[in-house]
Amino acid sequence: MKDKNMLPFLRRPPQQKSTPLIALSLSGAPHWGARDYAGLARAGVMRNAVVYRCVRMIAESAAAVPFLLYDGDAELGTHPLLALLARPNPEEDGATFFARWYSFLQCAGNAYLEAALFGGEVKALYLLRPDRVAVVPGARGWPAAYDYTVDGRTTRIARDTASGFLPVLHTTLFHPLDDHYGLSPVEAAANAIEVHNAGAAWTKALLDNAARPSGALIYRGPDGAPGLTDDQFARLKRELEDAYQGAGNAGRPMVLEGGLDWKSMSYTPADMDFASTRDVAAREIALAFGVPPMLLGIPGDNTYSNYREANLSFWRQTVLPLVGRTASALTHWLSPRFGETLRLAYDADAVDALAIERESIWDRLNAATFLTTDEKRAAAGYGPAGDVVG
Repeated sequence: MKDKNMLPFLRRPPQQKSTPLIALSLSGAPHWGARDYAGLARAGVMRNAVVYRCVRMIAESAAAVPFLLYDGDAELGTHPLLALLARPNPEEDGATFFARWYSFLQCAGNAYLEAALFGGEVKALYLLRPDRVAVVPGARGWPAAYDYTVDGRTTRIARDTASGFLPVLHTTLFHPLDDHYGLSPVEAAANAIEVHNAGAAWTKALLDNAARPSGALIYRGPDGAPGLTDDQFARLKRELEDAYQGAGNAGRPMVLEGGLDWKSMSYTPADMDFASTRDVAAREIALAFGVPPMLLGIPGDNTYSNYREANLSFWRQTVLPLVGRTASALTHWLSPRFGETLRLAYDADAVDALAIERESIWDRLNAATFLTTDEKRAAAGYGPAGDVVG
């Protein structure tokens, strides 16, 4: 009968044989998890704090940037399209709605938005979960419709034959090998995510009692004496379990009877370096999402001189390009329903993180006396005021 796993490191030695036995253990091939949306969402977003924080940082930051609407060069303060984006449907406000939109885009590499039509007009917008949507290619390979499947029931959302309007907006992140679906940062960083998760599991196993031996009990009986009897071995194992196992018994001195000797085992440098391996994996995850590791509190990253510089890079290189892509996609998709000359943009001036950068630009423009006021306003991103040189 096999020994119970109360102290799995305490095992009877194998029976000695006349021929020498050499045990050689080599590392096998790594085992990677599933690469489908559900598997990546569970192993990544739901079980990895770095991924979860990256997704939330990007989604909530991007959703906080307000949209602007232009008719030609004139900015519109009120419009049905702005009202629709501020309240896409009766259940969600604009910030919540677009936070989910950006989250799906980061988790799946795809985000789907369906327009609810009434009388030929767009009255509401709804998000579709990416793993429930399938592209239906047309005769020329372009998406002609989308199948949405829930609980085994599939609904086809097709293009309107009269107007040619397809009531689904599908936005993707670049995928080098797929014509219809995008590649998510979670999938690109999947190996690093699994290394990071394995490091957490390894650390937890060390915290659990008997995860690996901290030492070995060596029986040194008289010359020619047999090893421990079954009763002696069972008694020794029971005493170790009762007196020394568990967090409450940590640090208690061990009293050994005759013939037993304790040999301490220290961790190898590779074991002690496992924490730095997790930090390297965390930085790789942050790199895939475009989040400076400094913003996540990951040690050992000196890419940016200070937090403010890292935060500015995050907004300029990750958040605002994502918001700009969304504004362009919504313009192309919804403008024909509200007016051909309408154009959506975003209000970068509403981003507090960019305030210092704006002040620096304004100071340089104010010092440029060779520019007119209208030229200065145009360089700062504002419309003309009709003033003369100042």
